[in-house]
Amino acid sequence: MPYELFVGLRFTRAERRNHFISFISLTSMLGIALGVAALIVVLSVMNGFQKEVRSRILGVASHVQITGLDNQLGGWQAVAKEAAEHPQVAAAAPFVNGQGMLTFGAQVRGVLVRGIAPQLEEKVADIGSHMVAGKLEALAPGQFNIVLGSELARALGAAVGDKLTLIAPQGLVTPAGILPRLKQFTVAGIFEVGMFEYDSGLALLHIEDAQKLYGMADRVSGVRLKLRDLFQSREVVRDLIGRLRADVYVSDWTRSHANYFRAVQIEKRMMSIILSLIVAVAAFNIVSTLVMAVTDKQSDIAILRTLGASPGGIMQVFMVQGALIGVIGTLIGVAGGVALAFNIDVVVPWLE
Repeated sequence: MPYELFVGLRFTRAERRNHFISFISLTSMLGIALGVAALIVVLSVMNGFQKEVRSRILGVASHVQITGLDNQLGGWQAVAKEAAEHPQVAAAAPFVNGQGMLTFGAQVRGVLVRGIAPQLEEKVADIGSHMVAGKLEALAPGQFNIVLGSELARALGAAVGDKLTLIAPQGLVTPAGILPRLKQFTVAGIFEVGMFEYDSGLALLHIEDAQKLYGMADRVSGVRLKLRDLFQSREVVRDLIGRLRADVYVSDWTRSHANYFRAVQIEKRMMSIILSLIVAVAAFNIVSTLVMAVTDKQSDIAILRTLGASPGGIMQVFMVQGALIGVIGTLIGVAGGVALAFNIDVVVPWLE
């Protein structure tokens, strides 16, 4: 064992003449431990939050979306087939998007209407697992059923089995003027994904009913894709742009919901910087501890110099002390942070 390491360890365990140095060493160690623990807990919580937000968004959204110009895509079957040939694409489903107004009694709400094929939709999104009433399979062609977000149903005062009137902005031209398209729908289910944007403003129809309502014949708004690896979405988008026809627009989930993920990423980065500064302050305390330790060990340093120790060797002795304080503090912080992160769902309610 090098004498620098041996003497440094002995100095660390030895009783100090000035007990204030021991207090400062302990404070530095605890500061590093608390900083590391806080960094681990906060980043764990932020990572969990990001994963939860992504899970809720992808419960309604798809990994990749192919849309036509003017919200209409003819020959979508060929587009879906060509996209499905990509090795990363696991499933494809057509959809129809449109604006509308729902009326129930005296309540009126504007909604985003999405026409889906339930059997195909369940392969590209996870909306079925978020149903709180009814079933997604109740959306059958020609029955004019509708599935509402939970906040939307609450705002309208509607429940499963109630009949609503859906008004589409595309009008019918008659001798008396332009009349809006309207149709009565029966509430067949209610979903709740935990995202207010969707829970309060999205209504689902069967795709054939939506095509009739918006006069789209056999056209759709686009095709939604599910990938085998959702984090490869940008590469897949670039590949599809090169292989699909020119009159389609291809986007992925990171672009269509960029605001959410950019905000979370900025929060993570800022919290990391702030907590790293806390650890840095604790590290500077170690420097103060070493300066006081050098003053306390003046006579010991003189003996070591007499025995032939070099100035560099003396410096390494005290560096061992500082490193030991830092390592012990870090290990305590890691252990405490990991334990707290694993039990955060128990600790937070107790604190509240």
